[in-house]
Amino acid sequence: MAPQPRRRLRQAVPFAALLPMALTVIVGYLGTVLWSVKVSLSGSRTFPSDTFVGLAQYTRLFENERWLLSLNNLALYGVLFIGACLVIGFLLAVFIDQNVSGEGVLRTVFLYPYAMSFVATGLVWQWMLTPGIGIEQSVRALGFSDFRFDWIVDEDMVIYTVVIATVWQASGLVMALMLAGLRGIDEEIWKAARLDGIPAWRVYVSIVLPMLAPTIATVLLLLTTAVVKLFDAVVAMTQGGPGTASEVPAKFVMDHLFGRANLGLASAGAVMLLVPVLALAVPYLYARSRKGRA
Repeated sequence: MAPQPRRRLRQAVPFAALLPMALTVIVGYLGTVLWSVKVSLSGSRTFPSDTFVGLAQYTRLFENERWLLSLNNLALYGVLFIGACLVIGFLLAVFIDQNVSGEGVLRTVFLYPYAMSFVATGLVWQWMLTPGIGIEQSVRALGFSDFRFDWIVDEDMVIYTVVIATVWQASGLVMALMLAGLRGIDEEIWKAARLDGIPAWRVYVSIVLPMLAPTIATVLLLLTTAVVKLFDAVVAMTQGGPGTASEVPAKFVMDHLFGRANLGLASAGAVMLLVPVLALAVPYLYARSRKGRA
């Protein structure tokens, strides 16, 4: 084979290897998103319809009290979940970064919950939080007979039980990402801080955290995506109850898609869930691309 065709063949091999993934992205992701947008603008019910209704499905969506309740629940959950994961994950990373003995075991222990499915996590925490068993029974067995922990059946407190379960699961991932960022900080910074007598907490706040900005941005994107697609844990723990007290948008979409045969309204809800993810992902990817070209 001539050198020129051989060179062209070698250059074509990487593109050929990427072709299946490119087709998956174009057809499996972009295609389904565009299809969902099309259906959300139609009068589809049980089956897709070509009847164009404009933004009528979106109007109905935001007039639906259950959808508005799910958005309120998701906003409260998101703030608490992201805040708690960032704080706990960062503190765990700082702790492990002190070269503690058994570091490998600790990393595994903290990260292991993330390897579990949200369904398994939800079922375990459901058992632990159910009144009369789990935590409540264990504390009463210690002699505190009047102790009550019935958040999971309390309409005002049930969303906090979902926060507890999912923070327990996701904090290990944040720890791993933060630890990788901490290990990338030059040790000379700490030596200079110790020579100047700067307290450790001040170094973390004024120097380390700003240097971890790219890592924190990645963590925020991952956690925000997890918030938007929250479904498995809620279904496993509460089924959206008591009543609709722990309803979330993803469950609203699935219920209307399969339970109520309202394909148009469910698609409108799905499209709205995509908006916050794009609002974070597009600027993040743009900043990364600018940094790569710099």
